Amino acid sequence: MSDSNKTDFTNPTTFILLGIPGLEPVHVLISIPFCTMYTIAILGNFTILFIVKREPSLHRPMYYFLSMLAITDLLLSTSTLPKTLSIFWFNSREIDFSACLTQMFFIHSFFVMESGILMAMALDHYVAICHPLRYSTILTNTLVAKIGLAVVLRGIMVILPYPFLARRWSYCRTNIIPHTYCEHMAVVKLACTYTHVSTYYGLFVLFCGGGLDVIFITVSYTQILRAIFILPTKDARLKALGTCSSHFCAILAFHIPVLFSSLTYQFGHNVPLHFHVLIANVYLRVPPMLHPIIYGVRTKQIRDRLLWLFSQKGT
Repeated sequence: MSDSNKTDFTNPTTFILLGIPGLEPVHVLISIPFCTMYTIAILGNFTILFIVKREPSLHRPMYYFLSMLAITDLLLSTSTLPKTLSIFWFNSREIDFSACLTQMFFIHSFFVMESGILMAMALDHYVAICHPLRYSTILTNTLVAKIGLAVVLRGIMVILPYPFLARRWSYCRTNIIPHTYCEHMAVVKLACTYTHVSTYYGLFVLFCGGGLDVIFITVSYTQILRAIFILPTKDARLKALGTCSSHFCAILAFHIPVLFSSLTYQFGHNVPLHFHVLIANVYLRVPPMLHPIIYGVRTKQIRDRLLWLFSQKGT
């Protein structure tokens, strides 16, 4: 390590991203599954957006929320992978201080937005199953637009203090970040000043940006399951469960990697650093890849439209 990385400094101009510490010799090999997941995410989410736009029968609240999810997945994937690949392929590890804080802001903002969209989709399923006759009058296009705007504003406002707090810290340890991107806690650890405010605020964000959403989703699905099990016929119950299955799989694909990463960070003190970094990358790569697959396979309207497009192309 060079002396420039050891000397005291309070206003760093650049940070050094190490990638995945300890796995530098296989960075190029690791980039293959990363690129594969990103390619699937790009193609899948753009396909979802194309189908929803082209098919008038899909111009409904459920598919508007699905389009919001696809856009957020695209932005979340793209906010980190280009820099990660430049580290893996070209050993381009430097990142400007302002660019690092900008990346930090966008990563966490899109993450909170995605959690909010999944919560909004739970609301859509709740209204569709528990109040089917009032669905079109409750979830109007205007209300959907307001929910979408509220999700975006919450993601921005909740995360906005992150870069401002980071600019106030003094950095006297090192400017080396053992990560593939500027993750909030990875940057916090570099500061030599009192960072408890940022740590506590990070917990607040975790609760507001994920905890409350999970509680709301749990309450919604409790009501949904109660409504499903009092339906008169087995076919009606299976149809209602099938309607919710795609969304439930999307929730699991999003929240399980996040929960696992949080648990390993809090309690896995003996877990190797490269494992922490890999898990942190999993929850940014896997959900954007799985969501279009889940909805493409399990949603009949999207699946039928996709098959029709391929059959027309083949003809």
